[in-house]
Formats: sequence, C-alpha cells, structure tokens
Amino acid sequence: MKFAPTPKSGILDIDLYVGGKGHLDGVENVVKLSSNENPHGPSPRAIDAFKAEAKFLNYYPSSDHAELRETLAEVHGLDAERIICSNGSDELISFLTQAFAGEGDEVIFTEYGFLMYKVCTLSAGATPVVVTEKDRHTDVDAILAAVTENTKLVFIANPNNPTSTFIELSEIERLVAGLPEHIVLVLDGAYAEFVDGYDGGASLSDTYPNIVMTRTFSKVYGMGGARLGWGYSSKPMIEILSRVRGPFNVNSGALAAGVAAAKDIEYFELCIKRNAKARDRLAKGLADIGLQSEPSFTNFVLVDFGSETDADAADKLLQHNGILIRAVKGYGLPSCLRITVGKMVDCDRIVSILTEFQKGRAT
Repeated sequence: MKFAPTPKSGILDIDLYVGGKGHLDGVENVVKLSSNENPHGPSPRAIDAFKAEAKFLNYYPSSDHAELRETLAEVHGLDAERIICSNGSDELISFLTQAFAGEGDEVIFTEYGFLMYKVCTLSAGATPVVVTEKDRHTDVDAILAAVTENTKLVFIANPNNPTSTFIELSEIERLVAGLPEHIVLVLDGAYAEFVDGYDGGASLSDTYPNIVMTRTFSKVYGMGGARLGWGYSSKPMIEILSRVRGPFNVNSGALAAGVAAAKDIEYFELCIKRNAKARDRLAKGLADIGLQSEPSFTNFVLVDFGSETDADAADKLLQHNGILIRAVKGYGLPSCLRITVGKMVDCDRIVSILTEFQKGRAT
C-alpha cells in the first residue's frame, strides 16, 4: 500500500534540521565543540534541583510556570505576567509563526539567520523572505526595504548565530520604529547574556507591544538537554502566545533546574568570565597563525578559511584529532567553520592543530 496522505503546502520544502555532531566512530574522549554548549556544564544547584524532582515524576508539572516566571522577573527586573516559558526557545519561534503567519503571509529573516526561522515559517504555510546582511551583520535598511503588505513577522538573532555578530539597541529601535505596528518583531536573544549590559531588547517592549524577546537556558546556563526557554513581551502578546502553548510544555525537572540556575548569579558570572577569557585566547591564537574570525559577542567564533576545500580539510583534521566543530555550509558559509569556545585546554589544542594545518597550506 502506497503512502497517500499529503501534507499542507510548505512541509515538503523543509530541509531536516541537522544538529552538531556528538560522536566520532572509533574515537573515544571526543571534545564536542559543535553546538555552542557550555563546556563547564550547568550550575551544581541546577543539577541538584533537577535530581530532586525525580521522585515527583508521577505528577504533571506546573502549567503556569509561576515560580520560574517570578524568578526570572526578579533576576532581570521584568514583569512576571509578561513572561512565557517554553520547551527551548525553538518552541517560541514555532508559537509565533503558528499564531501570526499562514498561507499568503511573509516572514522576514536575514541570510545567515538561525535555520529554525525558515523551518517554522514553512511549517505554518507562510513564505520565507531572506534579506542580505551587510558584512555579516543584520542590515536594518535591507529588512525595511523587504517589508510588504503581506509581512507578518521579522526574526533577528542578536547576537547572531552562526556569525557571532551584534547590532546595537539603537539599530533595533530604528528597525521597530520603521515597521508597521501589525508586524511582530522577534528578537532572538539566545546569546544575549554574553553581551555586557545588553537586555536582549526586553526594555523596548515597554514602548513597542509588537516586540517579542526570546531567551534560552541552553547556552551560558549549560542546560541544553533540559530544553528550557522563555520569552518576554507585552501582556496582549503573551496572552496570544499562551493560547497556542500546551498546558504542560515544560517538564518539572527543567522548571526546577531553571529556577536554581537563574538564582545562582555567582556561577553565571563565573561562566561569563571563563567564556570571555577562553574566547579571546582562541581568537588571538587563530589570528596569530593567519586565521581571522569575526569579532565574537557569543560563546563561539566563526573562522573563515578562504575556501570550502580548506574548510573541509581543517574540519577533517580536527575530527581526526577527536575535536568536533560545526561546518556551516547550510547557512551559506561554505568557507567557514564555527568553533564553540571550550575550556582553555581545548582552545589551545585547536590552535596547535590548526597551526600545523596552516604550515601544510603554506608548502
């Protein structure tokens, strides 16, 4: 019997999302630097909180996420009623396209934007509109020029993945001020914590009710496996998104760990300092051997090898030495490799391996 069901328009146009590799056949003690995870892991308090929830697995988790929302509000100086929690920030992207985009609608994002923007747009039956970036930075003027009467959503990752670049809050405000009020501007702040003094755009939602900020516990908090994210916007926007949210979309272990992690300011600050120190050392080490990377505002660096052939060869050499990084051909950057900032010893090892690689290129 042949398969007869036909999905709605756009579904079969979706390329399956491929995450960073996690293992190498025949290689033990692999160093995984392919998914921008925190190499130091989560707060010990978060681990303890997660474990403590194990004995309550027979109960459904909280459906209003009140404790986590109140904790986030206290830590970030926000309104708990304007916070929504999710199964990773990816789920919020899905909520937004589901709620605001459909057949005949357009969703704008930049050429090197997070791949899930396109996936969720097509899943909703809407049309992706990709705008060019300027020197691998979000180009506000290009976005505004792409807006039509059919535009419903604009997605911006700031800082951006995989480029690691950042635009100032003033540029974001210029963008939202130029957008019609019915268009939703989504500020993806997965890496916002790595930019000193940046609130992810949360403050702008006080003036612009059509702004939604998304955040995640997967990066600096080291909780990618727990799948926990959250968003902040105006009350009317949160009420809309809450209508498409499942009642138990976040598990009890993740909620408890999230509360503990958010409260552990000391560990958070330690991770930020560790990342900054290792990132600067990695970037300088690469520059010293002739490999330039974009100035990074994240926990990874994007290194340009000049050609796809050389990028592939460098990737192969790193894998041979048990180090997994991320090729970004799927983002339209075939000559580049994205390297998560690992522990200091990992960064030194990468520079050492690529030093030999560079010597080989020179001969």
